[in-house]
This record gives sequence, structure tokens and C-alpha cells, in this order.
Amino acid sequence: MTPTHFAFSSAFLLSLAGLASNRTHILSALLCLEGMMLSLFIALSVWALQLNCTNFSIAPLILLAFSASEASAGLALLVATSRTHGNDRLKNFNLLQC
Repeated sequence: MTPTHFAFSSAFLLSLAGLASNRTHILSALLCLEGMMLSLFIALSVWALQLNCTNFSIAPLILLAFSASEASAGLALLVATSRTHGNDRLKNFNLLQC
């Protein structure tokens, strides 16, 4: 495994571990998701450059577009929950209540 692949894999796994272990605030979960998406974007970009494949060069841009829409939806949920509940702690939410 090259150092580049190790860096992308470790960045993805650290973001995944942060998402799995740190479940106190919505903002920290959103930041971990963004870290995962950015490491995937960079890995796909480097992979397309290493293969010299022009057909695959659009995939990182599509991933980046989905990542931006995911971030905007997450921030909208963060604002909505902080307005209704007063904070963004995940432990205060009851998913069975409307």
C-alpha cells in the first residue's frame, strides 16, 4: 500500500470512527460525514489521474455535488432542530415523538 492510499484510507476510517463513537452533537456527526466524503473525493480524483482514464473523470465531480447537497440538507436539519429543541444534542431527541 502506498503512502497516498494509506493516507486516504486512514482519513476515511478516522472519520468513520468519529461518526460511530462521538454521538453527542449533530454538528460533529455532520463534520465526520464531510470528512468521509472529502476523503472519497480525493481518492477518486487521484485514482482517475493514475489510470489516465478520461471516462471516469466525471465521477469525482458527481460525488462532490452529492456531498454538497448532503451538507446543505444536514445544515437545514441542524437549524430546524436547534430552533425547535433549543440545542443540537442527539441524546435529547426522542424519535418516537412527533
